[in-house]
Amino acid sequence: MEDPQIITLYFDRDERALTETAQKYGRYCFAVASNVLNSKEDAEECVNDTYLAAWQNIPPTRPACLRLFLAKITRNLAFNKYRAAHREKRGFGELALALSEMDEFLVGTAEIEEEARLAALKEALNRFLQSLPSRERGMFLRRYFFVEDTATIARRYGEKDSNVRKILSRTRQKLKIFLQKEGYAL
Repeated sequence: MEDPQIITLYFDRDERALTETAQKYGRYCFAVASNVLNSKEDAEECVNDTYLAAWQNIPPTRPACLRLFLAKITRNLAFNKYRAAHREKRGFGELALALSEMDEFLVGTAEIEEEARLAALKEALNRFLQSLPSRERGMFLRRYFFVEDTATIARRYGEKDSNVRKILSRTRQKLKIFLQKEGYAL
């Protein structure tokens, strides 16, 4: 079933929307959650919570891209579950490593409370991502949005792991310079 048809099922409050969503995007959402949590049970729970969140948010939201809408929900739920599980002690794993790679210049931005400032930051990040060549953007998003490890990214792009790490390091430096030019104190 195509995405517009699935979204229509949500708007009609037809429970088949959940079945169709699970059939079409279940494995994809599981992979997103798994990359963050490294636990089959926790990832499955996040996927189920994703379906509930989609049911609660469609309507009124009409996602332009259902796949990305679900990925964002799954990712946020997985991050929340990860934070809750590691609140007292910072665990190791890909999420901690990926976030630590960005810590040196994104520490202050996480504390921004005004919605307008967050929206401006989001817009700036989107502009930065659009300025990147598609291969570099893909690697960056796979690492920092989908929290894939560098070895998986390397296999996907036919690169050596060390080369992917260099590309990501250079991209982070570009982001740092870009954000400084945009007026963010890093």
